[in-house]
Amino acid sequence: MRAEFGLERRWRVDDYIQDELFGANLAGMRTKTKKSTERIPPMEVSGGAEIKVVRSSRRSRSISAYREHGSIVIQVPAHLSNSKIQEVIPEMVEKVLAREAREKISDNDLFARAKTLLARYLPEFQVDAASVKWRNMDERWGSCTTVDRTIRISSRLNGSPDYVLDYILVHELIHLEIPDHGENFHALLARYERSDLANSYLEGYEAGARGQ
Repeated sequence: MRAEFGLERRWRVDDYIQDELFGANLAGMRTKTKKSTERIPPMEVSGGAEIKVVRSSRRSRSISAYREHGSIVIQVPAHLSNSKIQEVIPEMVEKVLAREAREKISDNDLFARAKTLLARYLPEFQVDAASVKWRNMDERWGSCTTVDRTIRISSRLNGSPDYVLDYILVHELIHLEIPDHGENFHALLARYERSDLANSYLEGYEAGARGQ
């Protein structure tokens, strides 16, 4: 679900940037350090993500934007003027959201992905998921109902790195046979080799959403 920058929404983000990012906090960005970072709290126009503006003395001209631990990071040259940064922030945020929109995974693809992971990591399981679908969930990354074998994955993860989505899918697939988070559950989850990296991403995402 891509956020569109209508006139009213863009005015709100521009107004925040003008008053906050380039107001009282400006002095902190004029240090002689190689990098300095300013943060814009989660907003509707950024898809609920925190925006981090990173000035780097190592950059001479290029501007880049990417997703990191749930936040949208915009890297700019340290010498770039405040007015120019104010112009590029909405543009770069929109590029990130547009790129992620192109990479969205459908319910059918999500279901197929879950089946592949089940065969790879849990080949001994005697049950299979009846359905695996995206759902709007803000408090959880996923859920599984063992009675009807349905799995729901938070739509916040649609567009996240593959290793993160696969980790959550394996987690919920295990719940098809093991409802709790006891030793057996963790022994099975340990089969997924990128668990630590996925957990770091999810922790960073939640921290960014809380504005920490």
